[in-house]
Formats: sequence, C-alpha cells, structure tokens
Amino acid sequence: MTQGAQNIPGRRTVLGAAVLGSAALGLLPGTAGSAQAAEAGGHGGHRPPQKRLPVPTIVGHRGASGYRPEHTLGSYQLALDLGAHVIEQDLVPTKDGHLVCRHENDITGTTDVADHPEFAGRKTTKSVDGVSLTGWFTEDFTLAELKTLRAEERIPQTRRNGTLYNGRWEIPTFEEVLRWADEEGRRRGEPVWLYVETKHPTYFRGIGLGLEERLAKLLRRYGRDRHDSPLFLQSFEPTSMQRMAKLVSTPRVVLFDAADTQPWDLKQAGDPRFVADLITPVGLKWIASFAQGIGPWLDLIIPRDKDGKLGEPTTLVRDAHAKDLILHPYTMRNENSFLPADFRVGTDPNAYGDAFGAFKVYFEQGIDGIFTDNPDTGLLAAADFNKD
Repeated sequence: MTQGAQNIPGRRTVLGAAVLGSAALGLLPGTAGSAQAAEAGGHGGHRPPQKRLPVPTIVGHRGASGYRPEHTLGSYQLALDLGAHVIEQDLVPTKDGHLVCRHENDITGTTDVADHPEFAGRKTTKSVDGVSLTGWFTEDFTLAELKTLRAEERIPQTRRNGTLYNGRWEIPTFEEVLRWADEEGRRRGEPVWLYVETKHPTYFRGIGLGLEERLAKLLRRYGRDRHDSPLFLQSFEPTSMQRMAKLVSTPRVVLFDAADTQPWDLKQAGDPRFVADLITPVGLKWIASFAQGIGPWLDLIIPRDKDGKLGEPTTLVRDAHAKDLILHPYTMRNENSFLPADFRVGTDPNAYGDAFGAFKVYFEQGIDGIFTDNPDTGLLAAADFNKD
C-alpha cells in the first residue's frame, strides 16, 4: 500500500447508490467481476440485486452498541429504529452446534456468567487464534444453558448509560435474528439488511464446530442464500469467504485488521501473506476472485501518526475500486477515546468528540459505507455529506 494517494474521488458516484448492484462492482453480465466469480468456482456472475442501499451505507455495528449492550435484540431493534441501513451480527457456536450472536466466544465481559455459581467450573484458559484467554466460552455451553445468562455492557467504564440495560436481554440465536428481521421486514414493507461475520472459523472447525455449513443451512432456510439477498457475509479469514462462496450466492466481504497482522487461517495453512500483502493490487485481485468487498480497519485508509492525528490517505480506496470491490471500513464511534486526535473535544476520554467531522473526512475518501456504534450520528453525517 502506497502512502499519499492523490485524486481520490470525494463521492462514490460510480456506484449509483447500489449495493453490489452496479457495473462498478463487476456483477453485471459480461463484466470482469462475472468472470472472476466464474473462475472462483462459487456462486457468482448473476444479475445485480434489485434492492439498493444508500451510499454511504451506515452499518449498525453489533446493532446500536453505543447505546445498548451489543448483540442483543434490543441493540438490533434500536439500530433499525434509528434508521441503520444494515445491522451486524457476529456468530459463534454453542456446544450443541447452534449459532449465537456474540462478538467473541469468550463471554466473560458481555454476560453475567460470572454471577452464576452453577457455571463456576466452566471457567478455563484457552488459546484462540494464538491468544491465551481465561474465562467462559460459548462452545462449552449448550444453547439451553446460554439462555439462562443475560447480556451486559462490554465497556461500562466508557458507556455508563449502557449499564442501565444490563440483564434485560438474553443471548440471541442467529435463527431468532433471522425471524426478527423477517417480521420487521414484513411490518415495514422492505427487507431488513444484515451483515453476518463468521468468528474464528479455523479455530471452530478445528474443534468440530465448523461455522460455514451451519450458516449456509440457515441462510437457505430463510431465503438469504441468493446473490440479491439482503445480507452480507464477512470474515477476517479469507478462506471462510471462499468456503461460503461454494455454499451460497450471498455477497461476501473480507475484513482486514492492521497491515502487520496475519489472518489466522493463512498462518495455520503456512501462507506467508500478511494484511499488508492482501491490500496491494495483487492481493485485492485475489480477494475479488471470491468476494465482492472488503472491510478494512479505518487506519488502513487514513493512518494515524504518533500523536493519534490523521495522516495522508493511502491508495486503498482507489485500488479496491479498481478491482470492483466495495469498501465498508470499521469502526466509527462518538467517544473521544476512539476518535482521531484531530476530532477530540475536551479532556474527558468518555465524552463525545467531533464525530461529524471525522465521518466527513472518511466519506471524502470515497468509501461505500462504514460501521458505526452510533447509527444516528452516522446517518446525520451521511445526510450532510450528500448535501454538499
């Protein structure tokens, strides 16, 4: 990736406000994207989806996690009510093979499991993707057992208001979310879009709880397995999206962490590539052979300097669009502690900073959408940007 990109478009007008639905995304018959999909051996090269999403698309990160405990039906409902265009779920399995919505399989900090003496003996230490973790893990609980727990605010020191809702909601299964989305879609007269991540797929496949086949089965059951389904699939492990491409036609996105990190699936397979290699034109060409988009960490688009201020934009947006890939980077939050130093207000790290200013700078790079814990802020920022 080269620093100091020039002439990056200020608006992704070439998309025509379509999500995965314009020639720019390579999904029209006869375009390069169709050929790439065919070469990938997956479900590609179809007509574009009829449903369109605004650009920039606002994705409710784990729901409306800036206001409610993440990955609960309460968080998802609020995100939808606030107007989020798409709502995210992260999936991990239970001991008996159900897919549930948690950011991590370690549920120590997002549930009241520590308050349940009957589960004290389940506390353990595991290595997940090379990281040693001590706590309680979904794969050690049946679904019935998990349903006795209640969700809690993950970062109570920062989001004290979120603690008001501790204990209000249980852990939802992905099937419950699919039913909720269908019911809300019928009530509203338009589909509810979901953004679904396979978490630690190599790890779970290694312990006999592979995610992709279970997920594909649910997508087929609820009619979200087609190229024009109102759902994105995503993973930090590229091979998970390759596997999904052979199971369903649903649009796929590969997530990128920092440039000096290595996807766990590639590391386990002895593939020497790091994220830095995947965000080059050569790496993006490979991604485009089985996926329709990327979800990069925001710092891959505009790096921060040693003081936390934004530096010169990279060429990632331009390079990805050249390969017909959309970009939905992550994650915008309102609090000072998460914002670039340029947009912090005052000295309280938990107070809100100038989130609107930060959104504007990222939108100006030509991104197609963005994940945010505060969908209402993102929507207002997008409306301001589109008026300019």
